[in-house]
Amino acid sequence: MNVQTLPPGYKTAPWMPPETITGAMLAEASNKLIELLRIRTQPIGMRLFEDPAEMDAIKGVRKPTEGFKFTMCQMVTQSRWYGFTLGITVDNTRGGNCGGVVGLNHPGEGFLSGDHMNGVWFGNKEASAAHQAQMPRVPDGKYNGLVVSPLRSARLDPPDICLFYGTPGQMIYFINGLQYHRYRRYDFTVTGESACADSWGRALATRQTSLSLPCFAERRYGGVADDELLMACPPDELLRAVEGMGHLGKNGLRYPFPPYGAVMDPALGMAKSYS
Repeated sequence: MNVQTLPPGYKTAPWMPPETITGAMLAEASNKLIELLRIRTQPIGMRLFEDPAEMDAIKGVRKPTEGFKFTMCQMVTQSRWYGFTLGITVDNTRGGNCGGVVGLNHPGEGFLSGDHMNGVWFGNKEASAAHQAQMPRVPDGKYNGLVVSPLRSARLDPPDICLFYGTPGQMIYFINGLQYHRYRRYDFTVTGESACADSWGRALATRQTSLSLPCFAERRYGGVADDELLMACPPDELLRAVEGMGHLGKNGLRYPFPPYGAVMDPALGMAKSYS
């Protein structure tokens, strides 16, 4: 992009991500993300594999004990809290929906028909079936394995998507960083229960930055805290946000946001933040 083709209002070309993104770049960005946002747990990466044998070549990859099955949110928690690099196939997932969200299996007619959630999460079969029909999913039939790993390890080189948990304040600052050089309005989805479809499901399927409200299952089985949201994004968007937040910090806009006070005249603060 040259100066003659810049969008209105731009004096210099917007920041662009590197053509090739490596695990080492994302490990460095992960450290910066923790420093900038003070998040509680490790940012992680997630990558799908067509051939599960390729997962065995990843350094330090763990496989679940034979006969053990987990929900996807439990696997994510093992990686972000305990630092595990975990490789799984559909045989390690609990329930047709978990593997179905990431494309490891067909969800099954019991879910798609609405039978399984009817009378529990939904008051009628039509609502339950509509929930399944509208869930973002990776199409099944192509992928047979998935690995989750902390970005700091650089073991996924690179991952398909990056994920981290944070508070609403941390998430809006991350989005501000995304918008610093290249403004884009971000629209996010709310599935309700099965909200992993709004985070890693949507991001893996579309490669779009996806913010989600973790659901009952993520909180009950994955241990997600009450104040946590989940961000999932492609690697270039993580680099873009970290770079943008660096500029925001230089402009005096840093996380955490110091409260100005609800009974104070905001003129002085607003003059620095908005003019």
